Amino acid sequence: MTPRTIVITGASDGIGAAAARTLAKAGEQVVIVGRSAEKTRTIAKELDADYFVSDFSELAQVRTLAAQLESDYPRIDVLANNAGGIMGRRTLTVDGNESTFQINHLAPFLLTTLLMDTLVASNAKVINTSSGANNFGKLDLFDLTAEHSYSTNRAYGTGKLANILFTSELHRRFGDRGITTAAFHPGVVRTNFAAESTTPWRHVYKTLLNRFMLTPDEGADTLLWLANGTAGKDWISGAYYYKRALAKANPQAYDAGLAQGLWEASEELVKASS
Repeated sequence: MTPRTIVITGASDGIGAAAARTLAKAGEQVVIVGRSAEKTRTIAKELDADYFVSDFSELAQVRTLAAQLESDYPRIDVLANNAGGIMGRRTLTVDGNESTFQINHLAPFLLTTLLMDTLVASNAKVINTSSGANNFGKLDLFDLTAEHSYSTNRAYGTGKLANILFTSELHRRFGDRGITTAAFHPGVVRTNFAAESTTPWRHVYKTLLNRFMLTPDEGADTLLWLANGTAGKDWISGAYYYKRALAKANPQAYDAGLAQGLWEASEELVKASS
């Protein structure tokens, strides 16, 4: 069989790197995307894979990444939007967006929509790494910069809730054009997640508590299951998963009007940065 082209963001570490290793070992053409040039280059060299460096805190870099991918890969079979993080105190990006919201939602939204022609032509899967923290989120379409209601946990939860809403709306808009999509919660994984943030969570990942967390390989399991499975047979397009099973999300995640509103607001926000 011809190897699939699988683009994984946030693949220089954690579950992204773990998934990349497994898929490359299976003979797939894996494309590594990461923020750290050194770490991204190291993983790519290990796997003899192509790689790109892109910092999602700058949407101009996302646009450059999309143009490079579109130019280099006429076919993309799987796009795994895995990059994300928790920031700590409220900060704005150079694009004027709240950092957590941009890195976790707006950047992957922009990357996906810029690649849409290629993804549709490829009948691609779009897999979005969400989190059980979506239950801490509360999406307010009139305060997407969290100017009036910011907390570290809420901002991260809202970003992960946005991943699920994006997934459902992506299915609604493009499901009949061949796109299949799912969001998933990887579990609490023993990685460098939050290490560079100012949130107290960064300490948890360095304490003895991390021995009770999942390994990156365990956290990548559902991502790999979605990438290797078939929508309509193994999983339902547009849905949210945990441990290879449908999972219950924040009640807002099932609001079709909110999903549509988020898509339209996201279009406006990324357009403003161009």
